[in-house]
Amino acid sequence: MEVHELAIAGAWVFTPRQHTDDRGTFLEWFRSETVTKVIGHPLDLAQANHSVSRRGTLRGVHYADIPPSQAKYVTCVHGQVIDCVVDIRIGSPTYGTHQAVVLDDVDRRGLYLAEGLGHAFMALTDNAAISYLCSTPFNPSHEHGIDPLDPELALPWPSDVSPLLSEKDAAAPSLKEAEAAGLLPSYPDCLAFYEVLRNQRGRGQ
Repeated sequence: MEVHELAIAGAWVFTPRQHTDDRGTFLEWFRSETVTKVIGHPLDLAQANHSVSRRGTLRGVHYADIPPSQAKYVTCVHGQVIDCVVDIRIGSPTYGTHQAVVLDDVDRRGLYLAEGLGHAFMALTDNAAISYLCSTPFNPSHEHGIDPLDPELALPWPSDVSPLLSEKDAAAPSLKEAEAAGLLPSYPDCLAFYEVLRNQRGRGQ
């Protein structure tokens, strides 16, 4: 499995090796030991999500309070999406920036994003199917969103695709509004939490 670290700390892309013959294709889309080595601690799996979206569906930018927030390992099992990692950690050297990755059923990449990062994706095909592993269960009282069409974020959604948002995502605040309201995680708090996770691994927990 090939691993590529993104410019935003805490985000990596995993490209699996695919084995294809006249029967079809086999691959390991997630391998715990590889992810553990890269991120420095095991990814505890508490929930697995699956979504199927029509072309243009835009989900996010979603994030959760830290601790414990929610780390994610995302892959596209059918179709194609553009997936964005957004650094919303106040004090981070890359605060307010994003990294976009195309996930599809050809290269079958996996995207890992650490706790405290924002996540959004747009379906580029009909019936785009996303599966993702989560480190904590969904907790609606700790979940937040940022407007994925915030012009200051300038996320790279294709201009030829009309975005389709939920009412909740459409009403989400801009990054500046979320910061002013005290809703965003701080970079020092995130770093401290990452260290807790690494120390737990060292103690064999």
